[in-house]
Amino acid sequence: MGHEIPDGLGESGARLWSSVADKFELEVHEQLLLLQACRSADLLDALAAQAANGRLTVTNAKGDEVTAPWITEHRQQSQNLARMLASLRLPDEQDERPQRRGSARRSYGIRGSVA
Repeated sequence: MGHEIPDGLGESGARLWSSVADKFELEVHEQLLLLQACRSADLLDALAAQAANGRLTVTNAKGDEVTAPWITEHRQQSQNLARMLASLRLPDEQDERPQRRGSARRSYGIRGSVA
């Protein structure tokens, strides 16, 4: 996968991919997690567009007014994206110190540098 933007990503997904993959050396499993995070970011864009063009509530089979399914999915995808990004444990840009990892693996190195 490298730092080439994978096919099929939308604007947000491509920006997220570039912002991470161009800066950090990622192992294959981390690249796969990043790819899923990018797809989630793109899905969030699609769900936000659906919400902007539609109603925030719908009537269910019982006749009750309930939250529209795209709103519920947006909330779930937002939480999912946050968990995926947190699990990548990327260094904090303000602090520039890598986050501690629970395993023996070393912290991410910045592209082009020796860790």
